[in-house]
Order: sequence, then structure tokens, then C-alpha cells
Amino acid sequence: MRRSFTLFSVVVHSIVIAAGLIAQVLAVGPLPIPHQAVLFDAAHVMPADIRLPKPPQRAAPAASAAPAVSINAAPLTPPDGVMPETGREGTSPAVAGPAIGIVSGLPDAMEGVGTVAVVPAPPPAPPTPVRLHSGMTAPRKVVDVAPVYPAVARSARVNGVVILEAVIAADGSVESVRVLRSIPLLDAAAVTAVQQWRFTPALLNGEPVPVVMTVTVNFTLQDR
Repeated sequence: MRRSFTLFSVVVHSIVIAAGLIAQVLAVGPLPIPHQAVLFDAAHVMPADIRLPKPPQRAAPAASAAPAVSINAAPLTPPDGVMPETGREGTSPAVAGPAIGIVSGLPDAMEGVGTVAVVPAPPPAPPTPVRLHSGMTAPRKVVDVAPVYPAVARSARVNGVVILEAVIAADGSVESVRVLRSIPLLDAAAVTAVQQWRFTPALLNGEPVPVVMTVTVNFTLQDR
């Protein structure tokens, strides 16, 4: 019974499969489109030679700054020799400045209770000479020295007036002389004479001041 059923089942399945195949062969119509094969896009293919970037190198640790050493720290190396004590160890050097009183030392058993260096104030700058003007008392010549007529100028019959500019100091002395109108053979004699002149001080508001003034020296030939 079981064999007959199995044989019958096999025959029925064979008929069904054969009928399906015959129906596919004899069927009229367009053939089915086969599935498209999967193609690889070359544009998306990763090249075999890939150079990966190198990992960044680690920066070397920065050298730590040398620690500041206090001037009062104990020395790390032994000294070459032992210097005698002066009693001024640990004091800072004196710094020059405009102060009038500067303490130049600390209390010392040998020098007493410190010393104070007093810096004198600088002398005032000398006043600038001014030209004579109204409101001033003009200097007056009190010592006159005549010029020596040069023999060369006398032999050459040279005469005339030499005009000079003289700076009269506050005490009435002649500080400097400059030639304004020159007679070459007579200039040196005129300057030498004016440098020996003396004047009363020029006064401005009752105070003596240096002044600049123009003087003349006349050379005249006298016929013998």
C-alpha cells in the first residue's frame, strides 16, 4: 500500500514538472529580460597604492627655563679663596643721582654711624651776552689802551678805521673781540688794543650783565 502511494506520488510530480516545462517552451511572448550583471565602477575603485599621511611628530618638550637664583642663596661651588671681611657684605653699590644727600655706607664699627656724601649743586650757567638797548645802563670805558701802529702799515701809508664787535663781561673786562670791517694790515693791532680796555659793568634792572657792543679803532698817519 505504501509503495503504491509513493510510486503514485512520484508519477504525479513528474507529470506536473513536465507539464510546466512544456508550457514554458510552447509559451508565445517576449522572453524575460535577464538580470543585469553587477559591474564595478572604476571611478569608485580605491587604488592599490595608497599613501597614508604620516602621523604628526610629537614636539620635543620645551627646555625649562633656568630657575632664578637669588643673590642671597648659598653658593653651590666652593670659592677659590677666603677674602677678608670688610663689614659691607650684602650692601648694594651706590647709584649716582641728583639727590643732595646720599648715604654711602651702613653703620660700621670702624667708621662710626655711616657717612653721608653731599653732592654740591652745579654752578649756574653764565648769562648770555645781550646787545645794548634802551632801559640799560651802557658800559663806560675806564681804561684806554692806544693801538700800536704797525711799521709795515705806516711804511705803506695805510690808515683808516677798524670796526670791531666786543663782548664785555659783567665785571667790565673784554671777553672776546671780532672784526666787522677789516683793514688787513691794521686788524691785529686793533684787536690787541681793545682786549686791554676796561669798562664799567652794564646794568639791566640794576644788575650787571654781559653785553655785546661795537667799538672802533682809528689809525691816523701824522706827517712829520
